[in-house]
Amino acid sequence: MSSSSRGRIAFKGIVNAPTSCLRCSSLPHARPIARFYSAATTAATPSPAAGDSASASTSSNPVDIRSGLILTRPPLLTRTLHPFENAFFFYQKRLEERLNTPFVTDIYFKPDTPRKTEWDLKVAERKGVAKELGAFQGKMSQSWSDELKVGDDMSSQEFIVKSLLKDAEVRVSDDAEIIAEKDIVPIEGPQSRLTEADKKNDIKRLDRKLENTLYLVVKGKNGWAFPEDSVKENENLHTAAQRVLDEAAGVNMNTWIVGRVPVAHNSKGDKKTFFLKGRILAGQADVKGSPLGYTDFQWLTREELEKVLAPEYFARVRNMMADR
Repeated sequence: MSSSSRGRIAFKGIVNAPTSCLRCSSLPHARPIARFYSAATTAATPSPAAGDSASASTSSNPVDIRSGLILTRPPLLTRTLHPFENAFFFYQKRLEERLNTPFVTDIYFKPDTPRKTEWDLKVAERKGVAKELGAFQGKMSQSWSDELKVGDDMSSQEFIVKSLLKDAEVRVSDDAEIIAEKDIVPIEGPQSRLTEADKKNDIKRLDRKLENTLYLVVKGKNGWAFPEDSVKENENLHTAAQRVLDEAAGVNMNTWIVGRVPVAHNSKGDKKTFFLKGRILAGQADVKGSPLGYTDFQWLTREELEKVLAPEYFARVRNMMADR
């Protein structure tokens, strides 16, 4: 097919395109064939001439081009570190502390000040070691024999966070008075990575699985899938995907389509669906009164989608999903 003929092909309607190259088109009995790109155009297609087997086989198999949208909520938190990563962080911190020059307190603290008093108090609690993540032998001759063993609680993320928060507490008042243990104001730690939606396993909320990507799936007459619909006349995949989202999950979401190039494709019978990718910034899905007939929705991770979607359907879209 020549470049000029390729430019004439559209998603909707019927076009007459040469079936061979220029050299073959000059042969006797060479004729163009009608190509169908939507089931909606079948009624307007002229019936094939008698004896034209090529036209007959083409008109009997119209293709319904469909556009779908894979709407995602990206991860909101960095992933939880592996125990080996925590241990490596602790190792690097101790290595840096040993190789650096000693901490000279006279440069940072003036004598007989509340901050100097507080520093001396904390160093005494650490058994003379000016480090906030546990006491070790410093730069003595046996300093290299106290490395952490595998599985040591001291290298866990919980211990590191607890030690840093404890070290940040104010122990001496502005009047250079040591604050009683009961009067020390604790430092508020980071919020839990598990939300109420995680604890209740509410798969309709967007504030769940904050370390993972969530995908919007809707329930139709054929089960759970990504929202999709046929491309209408004079409509491209990009605008069709936005219309499909509005009709499938309502307009109460602030979303944007990442690009105009499909990221996945699903072909079943005479239906060919091209999926585009979108992001949700705010709002929530609402399938009540959906013109496309969807009755329910869920926000699921990739692992959860594998259990909900049909195996052959998931196999066709899994490669476009992020690892987390």
